[in-house]
Amino acid sequence: MAKAKAPRRPLDSYTVKSINKTIRAGDCVLMRPSDPSKPSYVARIERIESDGRGANVKVHVRWYYRPEESIGGRRQFHGSKEVFLSDHFDIQSADTIEGKCTVHSFKSYTKLDAVGNEDFFCRFEYNSSTGSFNPDRVAVYCKCEMPYNPDDLMVQCEGCTDWFHPTCIDMSVDEAKRLDHFYCESCSAEGKKLQNSHSASRLVADTKVDTKRRRR
Repeated sequence: MAKAKAPRRPLDSYTVKSINKTIRAGDCVLMRPSDPSKPSYVARIERIESDGRGANVKVHVRWYYRPEESIGGRRQFHGSKEVFLSDHFDIQSADTIEGKCTVHSFKSYTKLDAVGNEDFFCRFEYNSSTGSFNPDRVAVYCKCEMPYNPDDLMVQCEGCTDWFHPTCIDMSVDEAKRLDHFYCESCSAEGKKLQNSHSASRLVADTKVDTKRRRR
């Protein structure tokens, strides 16, 4: 008769000795890839369990995918530290954890004063079977109508408040950094029209005043 498999025991936390870090459910971690030439995998711990003796610790994880691991691949607007929360769940040995990391919301990430090696951001959930994203639409900017990439410098128009890539407005990054004020092509054209209209109005008003003076 086959020996009954010992039930596994849930753990509230576990200290990974190789890195001297304590992990808990909800923590984001870096995990050792099977191919040493690849960057560490990013995962969120769902739960931790061990055998009856407290050994052979396993972590149930939900993987984050990097853009290049998705069906569509990396695109121009994907940030270098961007990851997608996938529907891919797995069980791994706790010994494969290489470190802890933080996966920020997109908004929180853009407010960081400095980005460290352990900082990532997520703005999409990813379906690994269909290659679809949630949300399937995000705000777009500039003439190129691309989502915001926090790695790229953009300048804001003081008229319409839209954001533009320097290369899309025939400007170098250095020139963009030196700007004190910026109006996009559309707002500049609108401003000239308005200025011409005001000038014409002033001219008519001045003419009327002069005519009245001559009548006196």
